[in-house]
Amino acid sequence: MRILVVNPNTSHGMTQKIGAAAQRVASAGTEIIAISSTSGPVSIEGYYDEAMSLAGLLQAVRNAKDFDAVVIACFDDTGLDALRCLTDKPVLGIGEAGYRMASMLCNKFSVVTTLARSVPALEHNILRYGLERHCQRVRSSEVAVLELEDANTAALKKIEDEIALAIKDDRAEAIVLGCAGMTDLAESLSQRFSLPVLDGLACAIGLCESMVRLGLRTSRQGGYTPPPPVKRELPQ
Repeated sequence: MRILVVNPNTSHGMTQKIGAAAQRVASAGTEIIAISSTSGPVSIEGYYDEAMSLAGLLQAVRNAKDFDAVVIACFDDTGLDALRCLTDKPVLGIGEAGYRMASMLCNKFSVVTTLARSVPALEHNILRYGLERHCQRVRSSEVAVLELEDANTAALKKIEDEIALAIKDDRAEAIVLGCAGMTDLAESLSQRFSLPVLDGLACAIGLCESMVRLGLRTSRQGGYTPPPPVKRELPQ
């Protein structure tokens, strides 16, 4: 089984980190192919960055060959619906994967993400997925995405402080980490706080493997009908 893990930003250091983390949680026999967007911002932190990343993300997946499923390694689930139109292979965003896994492990969870300007997009997705009754709050740690490429004590302390507040104030029973760059923190934070701390990347890999084994594919009816051939303007 080959799972394409696509980082919608152009930070190759982050892509390498994500690819290594995905391979660690994958089953024996699952190959992880980690790629970056072909163009766009080096980090995605809000609506504008997301819009600027879409063309490069779609092109990166078009260029890829021989894969069984796709994981979008951005917690905004950047380009999720568009990619489901592009291929009938399972396509999962790490945000949706983390939320849905959390909703099966607890009654209510909170999300700890990066910057405050990322919060509205995540709140919108939670409403879109129908999970607003499970999610108590989306919290920002004010840690920039690129700070997570190299773990540092100050960034980790901010994330820990926000988790502590989520447990105290939100009465959260589980925490979903709101950035692919936090993927290597989940296990230690779960032990520290004695509750499930979910990494959306790991959740997405596990769900993709299950879908492929079950022979499930993305519907080609309705909204995920494949796009028509590219329309070109006639010369003037």
